[in-house]
Amino acid sequence: MTADEGTEVSGENLVYDVVVLGAGPVGENVADRARAAGLSVAVVESELIGGECSYWACMPSKALLRPVTARADARRVPGLSQAVQGPLDVPAVLAHRDYYTSNWQDDGQVGWLESIDVAIHRGHGRLDGPRKVTVEAPDGTRTTLTARHAVAVCTGTGAVVPDLPGVADAKPWTSREATSAKAAPGRLVVVGGGVVGVEMATAWQALGSQVTVLVRGEGLLPRMEPFAGEHVTEALEEAGATVRTGVSVSAVERDGATLTVTLEGGGTIEADEILFAVGRAPRTDDIGLETVGLKSGSWLDVDDSCRVTDSDWLYAVGDVNHRALLTHQGKYQARIAGNAIGARALGKPVDDAPWGEHAATADHHSVPQVVFSDPEAGSVGLTLAEAEATGRRVRAVDHDLASVAGSGLYAHGYKGHARMVVDLDTETLLGVTFVGPAVSELVHSATVAVVGQVPLSRLWHAVPSYPTISEIWLRLLETYRS
Repeated sequence: MTADEGTEVSGENLVYDVVVLGAGPVGENVADRARAAGLSVAVVESELIGGECSYWACMPSKALLRPVTARADARRVPGLSQAVQGPLDVPAVLAHRDYYTSNWQDDGQVGWLESIDVAIHRGHGRLDGPRKVTVEAPDGTRTTLTARHAVAVCTGTGAVVPDLPGVADAKPWTSREATSAKAAPGRLVVVGGGVVGVEMATAWQALGSQVTVLVRGEGLLPRMEPFAGEHVTEALEEAGATVRTGVSVSAVERDGATLTVTLEGGGTIEADEILFAVGRAPRTDDIGLETVGLKSGSWLDVDDSCRVTDSDWLYAVGDVNHRALLTHQGKYQARIAGNAIGARALGKPVDDAPWGEHAATADHHSVPQVVFSDPEAGSVGLTLAEAEATGRRVRAVDHDLASVAGSGLYAHGYKGHARMVVDLDTETLLGVTFVGPAVSELVHSATVAVVGQVPLSRLWHAVPSYPTISEIWLRLLETYRS
């Protein structure tokens, strides 16, 4: 039996081995791994195949940001800087963005799923009791899908918009509008200092907007080491943006094309658009969780194979399990969940699988992340504060990235910083953070060191090439020994 045929039960009832609810990158990868195990698979999607990352997050945001960081780097290179002082070609940048979203058409993603023999059901899917999913198509027809072995919930998250006076009428931006806008607003207020807020402030300031960033806390990028946010704040302000910390929005009012943003404690800001980048909520509020004894709208607790607690058939993969809200971690989980579903369906052992391929252990203490701002910020594992909170004996080792020969060659006036957090009892790394131009490509070396628990005595023999920015590893090790 092929996946697209399923097994017809009666009328509009079909049976598959696995039903995947949500066809973003996570759902696609669950389907791929389950198909590789020889199982029949159906995916259910109410929007575009390829999901948030492909059309409203990772791909469009990085397509917007790459020209920004490339120009910034070029402006720091003698002999080239004078040639790139002009503004960006905004229509060309937006066309570049549109290319990477396939102009919000999912034909390519559909073709890939069809090529691996996965059935696609368009419409809104809801659980309807154990192992059953009811799909309501756009034309109102209903189909019931029954899973022999597993249902995987891969519905992701949606942006949170705070319930403030005037917000609904103000039609605020979320990450979707910020990554798909057809023109740069004259004045943009960004509420939130996390990854989305920082990246979109970086992009739209460079594309011609006057950006004001409002942060409730003490600084940008609060989940990274403090120096990362400090470097990014300095660069945003040098680019012309305004960053205000310790402030909150109490109301928003739109009068025609103009927004008035009222701040708690007094004061207002006028803008053309406002972006709320204040968090994400699970898209589980209308998928029938209550029919299987779970709370609608909740995050779903899972084990390391992404199987929902106290269930032998329901999996929750990616953002919905709240373990690590990052596309690469979701795809990692999806490969593990798909392998585990396949193994269990075929009666193979899961707990002692080779390479640990059925356990998402990297979600616990070794999650890598890059913020594609100017400068870039990247980290893996624990910050110093997080490591100290575990009760371990730890030490932070810091070094100025600008002191490395490769950084000066990369960019005149290079500014950056690096930190590694060392477990003093095992002399292994618990976390590493970089901030500076082009540090995104350093993060995987740090990830290997943290995940592999490589002793510092062995890292000493991992010789960085000269003259590259990666020589920072040598300087960090030398600082630790000094």
